[in-house]
Amino acid sequence: APGRGIIDEEFVADVQGELSARLARGGAAIDRYYYCPHHVDAKVESYRQACGCRKPAPGMIERACREMDLDPARSVMVGDRWLDVACGRAAGTRAVLVRPGHGAHEAEAPPGALTADAILDNLMEAVGWILRNSSR
Repeated sequence: APGRGIIDEEFVADVQGELSARLARGGAAIDRYYYCPHHVDAKVESYRQACGCRKPAPGMIERACREMDLDPARSVMVGDRWLDVACGRAAGTRAVLVRPGHGAHEAEAPPGALTADAILDNLMEAVGWILRNSSR
């Protein structure tokens, strides 16, 4: 993350541009990108802060809902950590945990009473779950 000094904002923009270009070749698009550069222990002083957008805080989801007129109750947070599930719950969305990446280990030990609406093997399964469970 930029705040940790691992990558910079220019690299984030480059990755987003490349991802958008690849998706466009397949006829797909991402409406907006959101990320939190902040961390209380950030190496970069301008990012050193506690904020409402660092997961599990719901700030990024709330911002997306405001900017794109989205209903969180009709939205789904998909992630590979329980932190993502907690973020979705805090914002009032449904939440799906996928097993690739951190999710393989995370699925074995949900923290406390936190639950996901589904725990699935990959992103494509999550897409199928969302399509089957969306109100049209």
